[in-house]
Amino acid sequence: MANNIDRFHPTFGTGSIESVTDSSTTEDIETGVESLCLTNLNSTACYVRTGVDSATATTADYPVPGNTQVVVRKNPSHNKLAYITASGTTSLHVMTGIDL
Repeated sequence: MANNIDRFHPTFGTGSIESVTDSSTTEDIETGVESLCLTNLNSTACYVRTGVDSATATTADYPVPGNTQVVVRKNPSHNKLAYITASGTTSLHVMTGIDL
């Protein structure tokens, strides 16, 4: 999965900052969009997964390294984002958009 921030067009006003711990947590995300821009605001890596109606993240899911920003594509019908750390905590900024 290529990471090309320049091609990401955000849906302004959809950003949220989530607290990520070593226990999987799920948040609602917008359906109908195919991309998420994920910015890990601290040094602890986290892992993410999307799903329909429910999702549980594990450390076997997509990694977002500490202090980085990635764009990931998702199924447009997915309405949940789950996230977790292996240990410790971090903050994850989540924004929906399109990747051209």
